[in-house]
Amino acid sequence: MELREYQNELINNIRNEIIKEKRTICAVLGCGGGKSVIQGKIAQSATQKKNEVLFIVHRKELCRQIENTFRKCGVDFDYCTVGMVQTLCRRVTKLKEPKLILVDECHHILSNSYRKIIDSFPNAVVVGFTATPVRMNEGGLGDVFESLIESVSTKWLIENHYLAPYKYYGVDLADTRNLHTKNGEFIPDEVEHLMARSVIYGSTVENWRKFADGRQTIVYCSSINTSKETAQAFQEAGITAAHLDGTTGKAERDRTVADFRSGKIKVLCNVDLFGEGFDVPDCEAVVLLRPTRSLALHIQQSMRSMRYKEGKTAIILDHVGNYTRHGLPDDEREWTLEPKKQKMRCKSKVKTCPNCFAVVPAGEPVCPNCGYRFKEERKAPEVIEGVMLQEISSLPYYDYKKCRTFEELDRFRKAKKYKFCWTIHRALEMHIPIPDKYSKLADRLRAG
Repeated sequence: MELREYQNELINNIRNEIIKEKRTICAVLGCGGGKSVIQGKIAQSATQKKNEVLFIVHRKELCRQIENTFRKCGVDFDYCTVGMVQTLCRRVTKLKEPKLILVDECHHILSNSYRKIIDSFPNAVVVGFTATPVRMNEGGLGDVFESLIESVSTKWLIENHYLAPYKYYGVDLADTRNLHTKNGEFIPDEVEHLMARSVIYGSTVENWRKFADGRQTIVYCSSINTSKETAQAFQEAGITAAHLDGTTGKAERDRTVADFRSGKIKVLCNVDLFGEGFDVPDCEAVVLLRPTRSLALHIQQSMRSMRYKEGKTAIILDHVGNYTRHGLPDDEREWTLEPKKQKMRCKSKVKTCPNCFAVVPAGEPVCPNCGYRFKEERKAPEVIEGVMLQEISSLPYYDYKKCRTFEELDRFRKAKKYKFCWTIHRALEMHIPIPDKYSKLADRLRAG
């Protein structure tokens, strides 16, 4: 398998770090950049010298896929073990001691199972690969890696025809502003309650017909129930669709995926199945029905349709506002191994075209998708601590809609000399989170 120039350059940069006696290296390459082939060539070079290689993946579905790629690269499996992290963790004392440990999707590497394996072989060189070297947006991977190597960007891969260009549409069907988080991610039960509404399923089909009609489409759902309901909504509209999840039997899963690849099934709904590393060459569009705080998950899911094909433009249809949290797939991001308290932010901001719902960079004066000319937005007066109350009191009543937090609403109320219940009513109206200490009052006002 011939490597591209940037792939060879990344391998050489990794080799140079090893020569400098760096033992733990994180390599960053965007989705679709060919990480598996790079890993295969590195493993081939190591096993050719009869060095033991351990390759760690985080899902069992990927083992066979990786093994096939490694065989094409000429890896000698007498010296190479490919395994799922949980399996390897249980069998770590029985494993041959590796000279080289390769870690796929290494943004997971801070978890205990990965750490147990790596700590068991302190003399091994560890090389991890990822498109997003952060753990749930909250920090770098410096606890494990001492060196960070970046390859070409997603924007470069698109411009050089290694990834397909895309159109990103943001049509919010679910308001996620009141969702709470636990361990860095939205609470699943709250997400399930939010998404379990028939209007969402029907509108999903309607918008698919408008923006992605006829395209091979993967739909990412938040739960088994919502995935089944979404597939049923497509079926009732006369569109061939199916549902798969982690509990689906292997025979049924293989048959369904084969039907999807052949075009017999047009829409494939799933829960946490077709994400990192899953190879779907015929996927032309994705529909995002799972809100997430994870940048890694957002990038993996939104870019699943961007495999290059001449003349192809991928479609990304976001119904849960993930673009408002993470930006666009090809936004430039600054990576670091250092831990960060705040979530990783992209350099550019985005906005949604009111005419065609395309998501575009905030600075665009004209929508590149439909030609709509954005109106020049007047900056809202800041409502911040220390602002003169008479400044707020002179503002028009409907300027309260420019408030973004409960505290801003309450300062507006005080300046206008309204009763406290006004703040609760407006917060409920605008779906602004209400402090826990006022939750009982909010419930009474909501009920009454």
